[in-house]
Parts: sequence; C-alpha cells; structure tokens
Amino acid sequence: MKEFMKQNIHADWIVFATSSAGTHAGLVLGHRVFGYKGKVLGISVDESEEWLKNHVSELASSASEKLGQRFEFTPAEVLANVDYCAAGYAVLTEQEREAIHLFANYEGLLLDPVYTGRAAAGMIDLIRKGFFKKDETVLFLHTGGQPALFANEYANKI
Repeated sequence: MKEFMKQNIHADWIVFATSSAGTHAGLVLGHRVFGYKGKVLGISVDESEEWLKNHVSELASSASEKLGQRFEFTPAEVLANVDYCAAGYAVLTEQEREAIHLFANYEGLLLDPVYTGRAAAGMIDLIRKGFFKKDETVLFLHTGGQPALFANEYANKI
C-alpha cells in the first residue's frame, strides 16, 4: 500500500481474493494509515461475509499495534463480497475458467483456479453488472498462486 501511495497511482477500487483474511486486513489497515481514498473490496473464496468482516476488523486492529498505536476497526468498515463462493472452496466454475482465459489472453497474467481466478471472475461479473461506475478505476490485486494452475486436479478443466 505504501509503495502504491508513493507512486501516486489513483484507483477508486482495489479488488482481490480473500479467505484467511491476512491480505484483507493488511489492506484495510494500510487504507487508514496511508489515507487511501479508494475502496478495498475482498471477494471471498470460501468464507461468509459475517466471518470475514469480523475477522478482518480484528486482525487489522491487532496488526496496527505493530505500528506503535492501536487503531480500532469495526466490521462495518470492511468491504467483502461473498456472491461468488457458493460453489465451494477450490471448485472451478465456468466463471473462473473464463477469467483465467481472459487474463492470460489479454494481459499475459496467469491466475490460479482457487483464489485469483475466483476474485477475477467476481470482479468481471461486477463490472458487467455495473457495480463500478464507468468513471471509476478498478485495480485488481494479483496475490499469486499460479502453481495451482498446473495442479493435476485442474489440468483438464482449464
């Protein structure tokens, strides 16, 4: 987040995969510490909205102590979308398959079928539904995981 802010890159939204909540909590904390004006939206891979909001706010509050000052976060401050995890953890859907192909073909980015594929599929669907305003910039945070793309379980499914 600090490097992002230093580069003076403006994005109205940062969209990423969320599950265990560590990345999500770090971004929520960075959002406050660095005064980021955009929104941070985690797309759940497997967890409920209530669990994510509670866990992310607790983790961000605890992590802030490492900075020498505790910031309190509430579940209401955490943005999480759980509309794309109904298939279950690591269950590849047609939406994820499409996202993986789009990112590879048009951006040269390899997404994994469990985390970044699901988050990208959710983001693409939200774009198509008009969730983001036409004048808003959306940054997709690729958190890695490409080796899963080559796992035997997905070899013939992608």
